[in-house]
Amino acid sequence: MLDTRCAKIESIPGRSGTVEWASSLDLPLCGFTTQPGIYRGGIMTTHQQSNLLSNQIIGAAIEVHKTLGPGLLESVYEECLCYELSLRGINYTRQVPLPVVYKGVRLDCGYRMDVVVEDLVIVEIKSIEKLRPIDEAQLITHLKLRNTWLGLLINFNVPVLRDGIKRLVMGY
Repeated sequence: MLDTRCAKIESIPGRSGTVEWASSLDLPLCGFTTQPGIYRGGIMTTHQQSNLLSNQIIGAAIEVHKTLGPGLLESVYEECLCYELSLRGINYTRQVPLPVVYKGVRLDCGYRMDVVVEDLVIVEIKSIEKLRPIDEAQLITHLKLRNTWLGLLINFNVPVLRDGIKRLVMGY
C-alpha cells in the first residue's frame, strides 16, 4: 500500500512564480509522498526519477559554485559536488569505468565517467573557459555506451553557474 502522506511543504520563489517543495525530500511537490520513487499516482518512471535527480544535482552544483566560485581544478569541483550530494542523501559513484563493446567483445579502453548519480544520471564536470562541442560529444558517447537517458554537463568555470550547465537527453 502506498503512503499518501505528504512531506512538509515550503514555498520557494522561482523564476516563473512560486514552486512548492517537499522539504524533507528537497523535491518539487507534484503529488509526491514521503517515500522516494513513489507519488500519489503510483511508482515514478525512470525518466521522472532522472528529472527529479537532475534538479537535485543542479541544486548541489549551485551550492558548490556559490561557495567556491570559478577558477579551481575539475577534481576539486568533483570532490565538493560529491560531498554535497552525500549531505543530501543522494547515492553516487565516482570515476566509473565505461567499457566499449566492439563486435560483441567488451574492451576496456580507459573511458571514465566523472559521476553517476543513483545509477540514472551521468554528470560530466568541467572547469574550462567555455563548453565546446567535443565536451557535449563526450557526454553523448557516455550516454549511448551506458544506455542512459539523461546527462548533465556542468562547467564550473563561469561567473553564473546556470550559464555552464547543459542538460542532455537521449532519444529526443
